Parts: sequence; structure tokens; C-alpha cells
Amino acid sequence: MLKKSAVFNISLFLVFALIFQSNVSFAETPGASLQQAIQEKAKTLQQIQVQKDIVQKNLDEIGKTKDSLKKEIKTYDTNINGLNLSLESTRLTIDKLGLEVESLGGDINKIKLTIQDRETTVLKLFTELQQKDRQNFFYVLLKNQTLSQSIDEARSIELLNNGLSSSISELKKLEISLSDKLDESQSKKYAKEIQKIDLANRQQIVQEQKTEKQKLLDQTKDQEKNYQDLLSKIEELQGQISIEIERIESELRKNINPNLLPLPRPFVLLKPVVAPITQGYGRTKFAATHYRSKYHNAIDFGAPIGTEVMAAEKGTVINVGNQDLYCNKAAYGKFIVIKHENGLTTLYGHLSKYIVSVGQKVNRGELIGYVGKTGFATGPHLHFTVFASQTLTPARPGLAEGAQYSPSCKTMPVGGDLDPNKYL
Repeated sequence: MLKKSAVFNISLFLVFALIFQSNVSFAETPGASLQQAIQEKAKTLQQIQVQKDIVQKNLDEIGKTKDSLKKEIKTYDTNINGLNLSLESTRLTIDKLGLEVESLGGDINKIKLTIQDRETTVLKLFTELQQKDRQNFFYVLLKNQTLSQSIDEARSIELLNNGLSSSISELKKLEISLSDKLDESQSKKYAKEIQKIDLANRQQIVQEQKTEKQKLLDQTKDQEKNYQDLLSKIEELQGQISIEIERIESELRKNINPNLLPLPRPFVLLKPVVAPITQGYGRTKFAATHYRSKYHNAIDFGAPIGTEVMAAEKGTVINVGNQDLYCNKAAYGKFIVIKHENGLTTLYGHLSKYIVSVGQKVNRGELIGYVGKTGFATGPHLHFTVFASQTLTPARPGLAEGAQYSPSCKTMPVGGDLDPNKYL
């Protein structure tokens, strides 16, 4: 049988053991090989980004040269090269996310084991404390032969109580950490699935770029003269449509009632693409020399083909289309129109691909398409127009809400346009 004076030492040992366990990391770093693989993926992604930046610089330089068939083909080739780099980047991101999920799985298992350990410790401490708590302080004084033994036993009860409190607190921290790790793992799994969808979309964009390049070569029979003739026809059509849009929208702007609009302020709308503004709104210098209307009803964001485009605010898709089927390279090309609940409607033009359909509900920040160079675009960018919803015409047979019949493009999304900068 243990001596009474040894009770304090046993309890002290239990508490010190608990403290030691609490200081051990419950989410140790995964195996070195797994972490190394994640770091290598991250490093390769950085290298690819450097290559993508070089491609963008090359595109900028190409854009400064005179329009020619050679320039157009070179632009297609450079865009395809950039898209292929984006494909490789997406594949690496998928792999990296998979490794991170695996790493989190290891962390989660370790935390679960540590929680089981702590629960066992709590149970032991609680059982011992219950036994000791049955004895009040006066009983302890009377049963022990010396005051020293009584004090030792009282201290052991205090230490057990502190140890139990510390252990329960640690257990709560572990449970919070486990919840956080599970949430992070779920988030990365979701991100991985999104990246897979993104990869499939980008692969389609690459193929479409190759198809467009071949179509141009077929149209021009690889002859510069034929290209210049085609370019002249396109420029004439661009001028006609520019006048057509401005004629309609200048009248619709007169019908805008400011009282039905949200108060101009930042963050009413989300910036639809992570890219710089390359052309402003209204009577810009570029519009004065490139548009027959001399007016730009949007702001442009310069970004590589394949860059993700997000919905600026939650709403309903009221129109999508590809005007290049009717007025090739002369209007918005592939576009999306979303009507929001705040009195604003947004148009996204010159897309390489849209992934939403009419009637679909979208959330703020949701992926809806990808930057392109379809329609009247001198380079890859997103054309972002904001309309006052009050000026949209009702939907009619063959025409979506806000669209009017166009002799050249069959259908044209129009409205009373506003300066997007007031709401971004």
C-alpha cells in the first residue's frame, strides 16, 4: 500500500504529464516528402507565372505593330501559347490542392488521436478528483498523522483540479482546431473541383482559338491583300454598329431616373475581373479615334484570354449570345447580360467563353465566363457596361429583355448606360 505522503507525488506526476502532453504539437507538420512536393508545385507555378508575364509583354509589343495578316496570326499563336501555360498552371494547382488535402488529412488524424488521448486523461483526473473531493478539509486534517501530510494531500487535490481544468481547456482548443482543419480540407476539395471545371473550359478556349486561326487562314487564303480587304469590310461594319448603339443609348440615357438607382458609392458592384482598366467611360481619347460614335459606353479591363470573369453582383442572367455569328468582329462578340436586384444591369462583352444561360441565378463573385477578344476588340479585354435597369425594354418574341433588333447583328443588348466607376 502506498504511503499517504506519496499521494502528492503521484498527483504531481499526473499533472506534469498532462502539461507535457499539452505542449506537444497536436498538428505536427506532415511528412517531409509531402511538404516538399507542395513547395515544388508552388515553385513551378511561380515559374509559369513569369512565363505568362513574358507572353503578355510579347502580346503588348505585337499590338503596337501595324494591322496585317502576319500580325493577326502571330497574335493567335501567342494567345494560344499563353493559354497553354494557363492550362499547365491549372493542372499544377489541381495537383497542389490534392497534396494539401492529403496533408490536412494527416493533420486531422493526428488531432483526432490527440483528442482521444486528452479525453482519457480528463477521465482519469476527473475520477481521482471525485474520490478526493468526497473528503473535506477537516477530515483530511484528522486522518493524517502530521500537518505536513495533510497539506501535501490538500495540495494534490488543488493540482488535480488545476490539471483537470487545463486538460478540459486544451480539449476545447483541439476540437476547435479539428473543426478548422475539416473546414479547410472541405474548402480545398471544393476548390479542386472548381479547378477541374476551369481546366475543361480553358481546353475548349484553346481549341476555339485554333479554330478561329484556321478560319482566318481559310478566309484570306493566307494572302495579305485578302486580309486587308476583309479588314476594310469589318471596319466599315464596326463603324455602322457603333453609330447604331450610340443612337439608341443616347436616347435611353435621357430616361434615367436617379431616384431609382443605388446611391453612387464604392462596392455596390464587384470588380468583375482582376485586371487594370485600359479604357475609361464616355468620350475617351481612344473612342475619339477608333469609334465612329466617339463614345464608349463602358470601361475596359485589359487581361489575357482565358482570365476568369465574375458576376459583379447577384442577379438573373437575362441575355447571352455570340454576335460574331452575324456581325463578326464588329460588336460585343460573346456577351452576358445580368439584371441585378439593386436597379442596375451589367453587360460583359468580348468573352472567349460564357458558362451561364438565360434565366440562371448567379451570386456576386460567381464565375460566369472568360476574357476574350471576340467582337470589336483590338486586344483581349473585358468590356463592362452598367445599365439603369429602368431603361431596359421588355422581352419580346425572339428578343431578350433589354435587347433590340439590329439589322447587322440580329439582336443588340442596349440600355441607358452609366459610369461603372461610380459603383465599383
